Amino acid sequence: MDIVFVGAGLANGLIAARMFERRPRLRFVMLEAGESVGGNHTWSMHASDLGHRQHAFLSPFRARGWKGNDVHFPTHARVLAGHYHSITSDRLAQVLHERFGAAIRTRARVVEVAADHVVLEGGERIDARAVVDGRGAVASRHLDLGYQKFLGQEVRLAHPHGLVRPIIMDARVEQIDGYRFVYVLPLDAHTLLVEDTYYSDGPHLPAETLRRRIAAYAAAQGWSVERVLREEEGVLPIALGGDIDALLGEGPAGVAPVGLRAGLFHPTTGYSLPDAARLADKISLLPDISGPALSAFARAHAAETWKRRGFFRLLNRMLFRAADPARRYAILERFYRLPEDLIARFYGDRLTFKDKARILSGRPPVSVVRALACLSERRSAPDSQ
Repeated sequence: MDIVFVGAGLANGLIAARMFERRPRLRFVMLEAGESVGGNHTWSMHASDLGHRQHAFLSPFRARGWKGNDVHFPTHARVLAGHYHSITSDRLAQVLHERFGAAIRTRARVVEVAADHVVLEGGERIDARAVVDGRGAVASRHLDLGYQKFLGQEVRLAHPHGLVRPIIMDARVEQIDGYRFVYVLPLDAHTLLVEDTYYSDGPHLPAETLRRRIAAYAAAQGWSVERVLREEEGVLPIALGGDIDALLGEGPAGVAPVGLRAGLFHPTTGYSLPDAARLADKISLLPDISGPALSAFARAHAAETWKRRGFFRLLNRMLFRAADPARRYAILERFYRLPEDLIARFYGDRLTFKDKARILSGRPPVSVVRALACLSERRSAPDSQ
């Protein structure tokens, strides 16, 4: 094999698809421990997060798109005009199987990963020129994290819901377990994806409790739920600090880490789709895709991206450590009063020096003393998971 992709999630799926477009004779295999490609997820992004070339590549993968999105807070509501897109795991799996289904192996549990081979449960060994590891986030003492955790239900309603665009943040709900909001995607006139979401200090996800809260939220909107079509849940890392070089050093030498395993996600929003698309584009253009070259590029890209995003981690520390948990929503409410073009640059990781000054200017909705204590980034957190 030229490449073994360990894991068939978003990051590896997009890299393989982009490389296959540009190198159709590439010999590769994609190994997934689970039952299906992509698992059970919905990934979203703002259209302004990426450029034209990446959008053209992602077009076949997009399941839905909308013009505009809403945010709601106790004393502020707003419609943001930009386009918003989502990819589902079902759509990702469909496109990948159509393009190179024979190269995908599910229920293939990998027990050893090395620079030039992997070993499967049962002893089968697969040799390759390069190995790409996209199996998701790992716990590490070198990361200082908060958590964005959620449970989502795709629900079928008895009557049309009336929504014409997503609600990406409804913080008018009771503030519990940190900053809580509800996220809603209108999938068709009678179907919604409703996610109860928390920015929390710990990763515990009480699923049954969140189901009850989703039911209460739907009832409060006047929506009559006929049935729940499916559920998805997640516990995503929110980066507060850490040592990216030490994190990357924990992985097998010579293996290319990608996706959440390489810290490639927006530090504040947790969105991983734009990072995955950018990396897929860059890797597909590499002149040398040998193991050493691919590993060196992936690690350098991850390290450079992490180090460039220190401002976001500063904001996260203020959110998690300078604000009382029940008042964290006030920081987000203040942020969403800023100019829309600045908000778009925030999501797209394109903040200017002026933008950063604007975000930090004015009277902060947190303790100044506690905010000042957040300025220094803790590079290593031995007790963090």
